[in-house]
Amino acid sequence: MTGYLIAGGRVVDPSSGQDATADVLIVDGKVAEIGSISDAADAQVIDAKGLIVSPGFVDMHTHLREPGREDEETIASASAAAAAGGFTAVCAMPNTDPVADSASIVEKVWALGREVGLVQVVPAGALSKGQKGEKMADIGEMIQSPAKVRLFTDDGHGVQDSLFVRRTMEYLVAFDAIYAEHCEDAALAAGGQMHEGDRSMSLGLRGVPAAAEELMAARDIELARLTGCRLHLLHISTAGTVELVRKAKAEGLRVTAEATPHHFSITDSALENFDPNCKVNPPLRTDDDVRAVIEGLRDGTIDAIATDHAPHALEEKDQEFSYAPPGMVGLETALGLAITKLVEPGHLSIAEVVSRMSTQPAAILGLDQQGRLARGATANICVFDPAATWRVEPSSFRSLSRNTPFRGWELTGKVVHTFFEGRETSRDQVAELESA
Repeated sequence: MTGYLIAGGRVVDPSSGQDATADVLIVDGKVAEIGSISDAADAQVIDAKGLIVSPGFVDMHTHLREPGREDEETIASASAAAAAGGFTAVCAMPNTDPVADSASIVEKVWALGREVGLVQVVPAGALSKGQKGEKMADIGEMIQSPAKVRLFTDDGHGVQDSLFVRRTMEYLVAFDAIYAEHCEDAALAAGGQMHEGDRSMSLGLRGVPAAAEELMAARDIELARLTGCRLHLLHISTAGTVELVRKAKAEGLRVTAEATPHHFSITDSALENFDPNCKVNPPLRTDDDVRAVIEGLRDGTIDAIATDHAPHALEEKDQEFSYAPPGMVGLETALGLAITKLVEPGHLSIAEVVSRMSTQPAAILGLDQQGRLARGATANICVFDPAATWRVEPSSFRSLSRNTPFRGWELTGKVVHTFFEGRETSRDQVAELESA
């Protein structure tokens, strides 16, 4: 017998409700046994005392940049960053060059992900040709391709034409596929650099009102009600949107939502020094919005924590604030921010964070070999130290880009091992030594 024995860790699997100390045996890419294991033959033993053993994380919102901007990120570098962050699956957004609006492009992304082999790369398809919101993309072909695309979005561009949204939702219903929206009314948001409010006025920056997000979220929820389509709201950021989702779920609509670590960790006050790394879309919001997002994650209104990992080259971010593109990298800081900002203050438990980062996003995307840790399941596993503290140093990132506002932050929670299909894809030797 060859494989790994992860010994003595706290096994947390929200899909089964397990949360107890146990050993996990990995053999031939599968979870062979969970429990008290005394005979592991030739398995490599990993001492997991004091560590959490959970299903690998699933990121519903990753920008891989390949094809088209391999100077910012490649599928290989993003996969390495994902593995370092404890992820075993990432959903690749379609705003590449060319746009992933046809079977040929999503198949390329899917095939390159399989070739790299560090995480499961799950391509999302564009809703419209060229993400222009005018002509429907080749949705049926992408669904039936080897990539088996399940989620469709024009992320980065909220679809402005309500009739286009309705017709696309009606088409997606036949496949039980997901309409995912970047909620932003373009007319209200035009030229906005940050959240609209007292702070934008004092800084002299044009703002994006919360209503720009909330109006589109409300429209899409009503169209989901009309069509019966599955709706997923990307990176929601305002208290009003959280409440809209809460009400939609209470009415039984097929609506899910995600929030990013930066939208529950920092507010628009971070822009007072005009740091382009704090410029994101949707923008950082107010203290009240952050509290609402955290409450939404706590009570289950928000289903998933998603990174919106958005790499940018140094020269793009290192320019006047109004010209810098929005976005920050997030795969390697997601767990640390979740534990530091959600678990340590008592908002969520470790099991709830694992659910939001693994089990629930896997269920939304229909990834049956992700998000669970059970006997016979594919061994997609994250082992992390919930008490380890570390300083964010972008120079150590596996990502090709360094655009993060969290440089120098002290975070709690560190990934020690990641296993994808039973193979160890990442190991943090410093954290492993500190936990020993």
